[in-house]
Amino acid sequence: MPFMVFIAIVAVVGITCCEGNSSVFCIESEKRALLNFKRDIIDPSNRLSSWSENGGDCCKWLGVYCNNLTGHVYKLDLRPPATPPVYASDAEFGVYWRSMLRGKINPSLLSLNRLVHLDLSHNNFGRTLIPGFLGSMESLTYLDLSGANFGGAIPHQLGNLSKLQHLDLGDNSNQLFEAKNLQWLSGFSSLEFLDLSGVDLSKATDWLEVTNRLPSLKELHLSACFLDNDPSPIMVNYSSLCVLDLSNNYLSPPVPAWIFSLGSLVSIDLSGNAFEGVIPSSFQNISSLKFLDLSSNSFNSSLPVWLFSLKHVEFLSLRGNFLQGKIPDSIGNLSSIRTLDLSGNMLEGPLPISLENLFTLRKLDLSNNNLDQEMSEILKVLFRCCADELESLNLANSNLSGHLTDQLGQFKKLSYISLSQNSISGFIPISIGNLSSLQYLDVSDNHLDGNLPENLENPMNLEYMNIAYNLLEGVVSEGFFSNLKRLRVFRASQNKLEFEPNSNWIPPFECQTIELSYWFLGPKFPTWIQFQKDLSTLDISSAGISDVVPSWFWNFTSKMVSLNISHNQLEGEIPLLPVHKLADLRSNRFSGPLPRILPDVATLFFTNNSFSGSLSSFLCDYRLGKPKLFLLQLESNLLSGEIPDCWKQWQGIRVLNMANNNLTGRIPDSLGYLGFMFLNLRNNKLSGEPPLTMADNNQLFMLDIGENQFTGNIPKWIGKSLPNLVILSLRSNSFNGHIPDELCELSSLQILDLGVNNLSGEIPKCFKNLSAMATKPNGTDDVIDYFVEGEFIRNELLVMKGRVREYSTILSLVTTMDLSSNNLIGNIPKEVTSLESLQSLNLSGNSLGGNIPDHIGSLKMLESLDVSRNNLSGSIPETLSNLNFLSHLNLSYNDLKGRIPSSTQLQSFDEFSYIGNQLCGPPINESCGIKPNVFNGRHGKEEREGWVEKHMIYFSVVMGFLVGFWGVVAPLLISKSWALAYYAKVEAIGGKFSSLRS
Repeated sequence: MPFMVFIAIVAVVGITCCEGNSSVFCIESEKRALLNFKRDIIDPSNRLSSWSENGGDCCKWLGVYCNNLTGHVYKLDLRPPATPPVYASDAEFGVYWRSMLRGKINPSLLSLNRLVHLDLSHNNFGRTLIPGFLGSMESLTYLDLSGANFGGAIPHQLGNLSKLQHLDLGDNSNQLFEAKNLQWLSGFSSLEFLDLSGVDLSKATDWLEVTNRLPSLKELHLSACFLDNDPSPIMVNYSSLCVLDLSNNYLSPPVPAWIFSLGSLVSIDLSGNAFEGVIPSSFQNISSLKFLDLSSNSFNSSLPVWLFSLKHVEFLSLRGNFLQGKIPDSIGNLSSIRTLDLSGNMLEGPLPISLENLFTLRKLDLSNNNLDQEMSEILKVLFRCCADELESLNLANSNLSGHLTDQLGQFKKLSYISLSQNSISGFIPISIGNLSSLQYLDVSDNHLDGNLPENLENPMNLEYMNIAYNLLEGVVSEGFFSNLKRLRVFRASQNKLEFEPNSNWIPPFECQTIELSYWFLGPKFPTWIQFQKDLSTLDISSAGISDVVPSWFWNFTSKMVSLNISHNQLEGEIPLLPVHKLADLRSNRFSGPLPRILPDVATLFFTNNSFSGSLSSFLCDYRLGKPKLFLLQLESNLLSGEIPDCWKQWQGIRVLNMANNNLTGRIPDSLGYLGFMFLNLRNNKLSGEPPLTMADNNQLFMLDIGENQFTGNIPKWIGKSLPNLVILSLRSNSFNGHIPDELCELSSLQILDLGVNNLSGEIPKCFKNLSAMATKPNGTDDVIDYFVEGEFIRNELLVMKGRVREYSTILSLVTTMDLSSNNLIGNIPKEVTSLESLQSLNLSGNSLGGNIPDHIGSLKMLESLDVSRNNLSGSIPETLSNLNFLSHLNLSYNDLKGRIPSSTQLQSFDEFSYIGNQLCGPPINESCGIKPNVFNGRHGKEEREGWVEKHMIYFSVVMGFLVGFWGVVAPLLISKSWALAYYAKVEAIGGKFSSLRS
């Protein structure tokens, strides 16, 4: 018996890993096989450096596991290190990506004939085929190729691996081709785990039948497999199935009934489908259920009471549905719950007191609801249930108010807190320093005020802190950061905080992201930044810094992905800008030539500086690689000379703004080939005609070449070839000829500015086809909004309400037409009045004649109307008084006549709106004289009789005055003696009145 026990012990020990401990060396033929495998592998991070001819025992190599007795390799695990957290820096992700193995799989693995475990998951094999020879490795029981970027069809040879217990081919970025059937799985009698997530099974109508016949199957993962509802009406009896994942498919109501017959299920994931209506009560029949995920569907009822009778459920997610009403008191019955996610619904508060019964709760997510409750009340409830156990709390965007109390510091195990986008006010409690486990804190976009705590007394594990967009103020001390040694992301922009540490201060942390926009960090450039060696994102814009940027700053930014130092008073020249994606240097005092840039930079803001010289060295002499520049903002600098003709290698530019410089000459042909979305060359000294090559920019949304010296006719190709134009400004040039009818084809046009040119002829009647000016803008132009919100378009200058205005954030809501200061003739076409969404119409300074169209009142949205300095005649149309939004009106210097129509709107303008005409009535002082009216018919007689009655009293008064005047005063004027006698009599009467009064 002791001998048999000894043999058993040896057998158990024999299957253990021998890394570094085995006295048995690996077999030479298997070592050779591993080296041959490595030759076809690309290893950017040199992870397999221990795999070498002189590397000694291969059982000690990374990822290689050998049998302790025989020396045979039985396990090969070459997964890269764990994926970094979502808030990790680009540098950290770069390290992770470089750790991925690439290349191809060498057949030498067939020599490892005792290999039972092969894991190549989460590497990057560049969409190569899964090798068919893997089907010959018959000893395999575990095969994981998930997330390794394989492509092509699943090789049917894998069906030969009859001993497989674990098969994971999921998450290959949908690169696996469709599988028309799954019959190759039929022989897997021992298979316990199957993951085909991401494989297109839309034509594999046998998926349910085949997987149902796998007797040992415990876990089935078919996420994102393009599954529709039940493929065939079969009896389903997964005898061993515990985990079922059918998430992210096309499953629609009802929830498949066969699921509710699987009484052994422990985990069900049906998230990301199209289920709707009431959550089926049949889930309560699965008594062993511990994990239920119904998130990202369209369930739209109230929370069912029965749902909270699932006393064994540890994970429940209903995130991203349309559930309504209050959270019922019965939620307190979830006695085993550890993770509860009800986020992204339309639930209303307050939270029920019964929540205090959830003693096992570890993670709570109620974000993106309408709880409408004070934060202090929620903390009290949670404190009573799980102060010692709660690890994650997400209440972002939940309509919370009140203060953060010191009670927050008593949740000792909290590692994740998100309270952003609420209305929480008051101080950040100093007790937050007691949360030693806290790694993630987001209280951004609230109403928090006061100072930051001077000192967080205890060391913290905080890696991510976001306090941006609050009302915090005061001086930040160095002590606040003293115990934040692990801080990696610090976002605190849009507060009124001041931080000016000692010049020799060395931060205790090394961040990847620092965002301190609108802090006061100046006036000197903050020297402590130089100790942030891993910095990839820095925003110190609008920080009150007035200094020369030190040379060390440009030397240490080699890892910088995003840099924003705009809106300061920074000075100096920049030979090379070592930023990889986005650089924002706007509104500073940088001078000298434009700096050289790295080839992978995508977005550059150099606006409002003093960069000078020509563009040639920046564009034509570029030698650092193929540039990927997408957006280039050079507006408001001192750039001069001609635009060089060397844009060929800058084919990625889609947004270009070179306005407000001193550029001269013609627009070169090569510039027109770039395929712009936005082009602004306003206010330079460019001349000639726009090149025909610009007609190829059919995705152009904005073209502004105003305030230059362009000549010739307006090109017809603008209307023919640029169908997506929303903004067209040719203002203040020397264009002549007629306005081409082709412009009428620009159905998306919202802003048209042709003012201050030499245009002649009539206004095209086809302007009625400018449908974007006839339809009320709703601000849903995604392209315009995206570029405006990202400040890619800084502004657009428009003449509205009599003055030049800048429009930016509401640009997609503006509709305006400006044809002023040209030589246009003819009438104002009535067709213009069909543009009912027009907000500004300026036709001033032309030679237009005729009447103002009677239907001008149809322009209901009009805010500004200027038709001054023309030859318009007739009266002001009564319909003009219907324009309720009109806030600027100029009808001056025409030949208009008659009464100004009565309305609150028209009488609110001053007389200068009407000067230079023959008008009368308010607000002009001149009253309108009485004019004879022509009456006819019965109504005319009634009106005439009413007029006589109304005005007879005035006639009588006038006649009485005349008779009295000439009867009394005239004789006095004729006879001097009569006058003297008259005045003596009046004086005597006056004396009598005086004596009576005394």
